[in-house]
Amino acid sequence: MKINLKHGIDQLVFGMKQNDVIAIYGKPNKNYKDEDENVIFSYNSLKMRLTFYNDEDFKLGYIVASSPDIKLFDNKVIGIKISEVKADLTSKGITKFTQEEFDTFENYFNEDNWIIFQTEFDEVVKFEIGAIINDKDEFDWKFKG
Repeated sequence: MKINLKHGIDQLVFGMKQNDVIAIYGKPNKNYKDEDENVIFSYNSLKMRLTFYNDEDFKLGYIVASSPDIKLFDNKVIGIKISEVKADLTSKGITKFTQEEFDTFENYFNEDNWIIFQTEFDEVVKFEIGAIINDKDEFDWKFKG
């Protein structure tokens, strides 16, 4: 499954509605609301959690993935040392990361592409990607459905 920076993962495109996603991947294993009344879809086989934003007419705005099959620029990221991932991204011009630590976990956040690599023991264990916010402080929805 290919990570498409600023757009989504695989066939998932930011701005899709729940029915668009169900048409592609079927019904989720779990479907619930979080504390902000956002709708969350969880797909076990894809190892992905999708967030549809309540205040944005329930458009897909955030994806959390931990599948070893996801790739960024044709390279796997899950289970890979963060130093290798960052070196590859540097060669593609992605160099700015904000680092945060939580117990044994570290997050590496790149705001330009709204991506987070979560690591534990120096290996990427989770990848997160969110819809981009444009200069007008609005979401830049990519799905034209």
